[in-house]
Amino acid sequence: MMRKTGRTVMLALTLLAFMGYGTAIHGKEDKVAVKESGVYIKTTKGLQRLLPNIVFDEKNVIYIERNNPPVFALKDFQFFVLSGKYDLTVLTLNPMTFFQLSPVERQRFSFGKDIPFDLKQQKGADTYSLKPKGLMGRGYYSLWINDTAWDFILD
Repeated sequence: MMRKTGRTVMLALTLLAFMGYGTAIHGKEDKVAVKESGVYIKTTKGLQRLLPNIVFDEKNVIYIERNNPPVFALKDFQFFVLSGKYDLTVLTLNPMTFFQLSPVERQRFSFGKDIPFDLKQQKGADTYSLKPKGLMGRGYYSLWINDTAWDFILD
């Protein structure tokens, strides 16, 4: 009798543990506390800040010069976090395509076709979560607002 009770308790605890684990995986919370304004990428390892890059306009061609963008594992990518006051009506998520080399041999990349996304504001804050619709693949990407782009690589 004692063994059946022990097994039942262990089974119940195991089920509760798996239920909690399943909730953590499938009920991902997109509300994140951010101390400073900026653009972040949420990975399985936490928030990592993206550095801005300048968008150039030369003869009606808009591009950026690649400047050692951070690299993230595709399997770790979850979503983006924007914190601060930005004109989100002009926000785009784009794949980057090679354009040409600059006169000093720096790689220039132009913006590809916009990737659709969902943007949700957190209550009472200038913080937003941005989740791409569909799957993201490996490649060079950027979030672009006006004259600033936050570029990164998913590998």
